[in-house]
Amino acid sequence: MKGTDVYCAGSRRVREEWLSRCREERALTSDLLSEVTSLGNLSASLKRVISNKGSAGVDGMSVEELRDWFSSHHKELTRQLKVGSYRTNQIRGVKIPKPKGGYRQLGIPTVKDRLVQQGVHQILEKVYDPTFSKFSYGFRKGKGTESCLQQACSYVKEGYRYIVDIDLASFFDEVNHDRLLWTLEQRIGDRLLLQLICKFLKSGILEGGLNSQRRKGTPQGSPLSPLLSNIVLDELDKELERRGLRFVRYADDLIIFTRSRKASKRVMGSVTRFIEERMKLKVNKDKSGIRVPYELNFLGHSIVGKGELGLSKPSLYRLKSKLKEKTKRNRGISLDQMVKELNLLMRGWLNYFKGAKMKSKLKAIMSWLRRRIRCFRLKQCKRAIGIVRFLKKLKVPEWRSWLLALSSKGWFHKSCTPQAHEAMNYDWFTSIGLFDLYTYYCSKLMKPPST
Repeated sequence: MKGTDVYCAGSRRVREEWLSRCREERALTSDLLSEVTSLGNLSASLKRVISNKGSAGVDGMSVEELRDWFSSHHKELTRQLKVGSYRTNQIRGVKIPKPKGGYRQLGIPTVKDRLVQQGVHQILEKVYDPTFSKFSYGFRKGKGTESCLQQACSYVKEGYRYIVDIDLASFFDEVNHDRLLWTLEQRIGDRLLLQLICKFLKSGILEGGLNSQRRKGTPQGSPLSPLLSNIVLDELDKELERRGLRFVRYADDLIIFTRSRKASKRVMGSVTRFIEERMKLKVNKDKSGIRVPYELNFLGHSIVGKGELGLSKPSLYRLKSKLKEKTKRNRGISLDQMVKELNLLMRGWLNYFKGAKMKSKLKAIMSWLRRRIRCFRLKQCKRAIGIVRFLKKLKVPEWRSWLLALSSKGWFHKSCTPQAHEAMNYDWFTSIGLFDLYTYYCSKLMKPPST
């Protein structure tokens, strides 16, 4: 199937060559359910679901209880799947806030349904993944954000400095079930497996005590949803390849690279029409647009200079917001606990953004963060005598300590005084164990490899 166009150019007519290959593949995939229900596949699925952890579904069964349940019920589960009598459960709906406002709908299936979905995913992945575009990076083995961003940078280095940034509006909630099932039917010959996937797609969402039937969408949170989303969007990938466009896609995040603004406007219009008219999906016109590299916010990164990764403004803003939340003066926690939370946040953040050029930004962030921690520590002293005792212990002369302690200025102003800086200097921050983003980034991540 690789490299075969689905549609004839300029029409909605399906290519006969593509249909012929589909018939051949359906003959080879007429008994996939036997592979799904094999003990080896289900055991591997069990390990994956347990390692992913996650919350319980509507039946209340936790991940920790799944192993015992599978040990005593795997034969009955296999029988139900093979005869088509397996009944899926409702999905527990959860809404989480998006960074830019609004909510993202998550669906949490029961652990038993997650076990079956993961088993289906493992078998379908073997069929579909080899045929996916090499420029599709989301939810695929051997690919990820790092390789995706490297490919994006390489396009900019080649001179493609105008970027068509396409945002699919609520993609996971808008997937057309009929088109998805038709696409699956073209290559999968096992009718029972297709019926099982249809059951998962049609499972209702239980939220706030109300059950809503789903007629479209594959809610995020289920093991099968990422693969199905790639199957849906592979049609778009193949169309972009047919047109000879340079692009990268990570899940529903798509950017296309062109050499001129005129070309980017033309691509924006034609690709938007293809997505909305043929694929029956929606493009968010407000969030989509034509960007230059430094304006980009793709997977949290921008592209700076002649093709190097940078940190996007929204990512920097979100980091500062999280740090600000953890260093609030009225949290009522110990300094040690605050430092532990900050370290966990900053280490994880830097591990993701380690490839970005952001030396000066990290230096400014750490300076700002130290001031907030100084402010927090001074407020912990509560009274003037407490501040004096704290500063004297850190070798600040008593008379200078009293100058700070008796100041009528606010806590944040006090944290910027010479006495506060003298007491809570770099050595003090090292002694309390604060992870230094700037120092670690410079000494470890930017260090050239040894020869």
